[in-house]
Amino acid sequence: MRKLRVTVDGKAYEVLVEELDGGSAPAGTPHPSRPATAEITAPVVAASGPSPSAAGPGSIPSPLAGRVVTIHCAPGQVVEAGVNLITLEAMKMNTFVQAPSGGTVKAVLVKEGDGVEEGQPLVTLE
Repeated sequence: MRKLRVTVDGKAYEVLVEELDGGSAPAGTPHPSRPATAEITAPVVAASGPSPSAAGPGSIPSPLAGRVVTIHCAPGQVVEAGVNLITLEAMKMNTFVQAPSGGTVKAVLVKEGDGVEEGQPLVTLE
């Protein structure tokens, strides 16, 4: 197994690649009788912006990576459980981020048009 670093969309990943023929074939040439296998390990480079662990009490994280389309709340607004707070778009589909419980919006941590990562805090409720 060889450990290699691969970069996809600006994020680096470490991968373990199994050499099936002992390395005698030129690079990029698959082994004729067996397919190459790869195991992807954890990302090497952290995404820009807050990480999922940066989410504190009352913060509502993004369920997926995408783009903020609409913000339906403002700081100081009282919301009920299940109300739409943010609309995200990913792969031409909208996802609604809803309040998990009632409370007061303490802060909106993103703005319309922002790109967000999965787990990134979007809104905090008190």
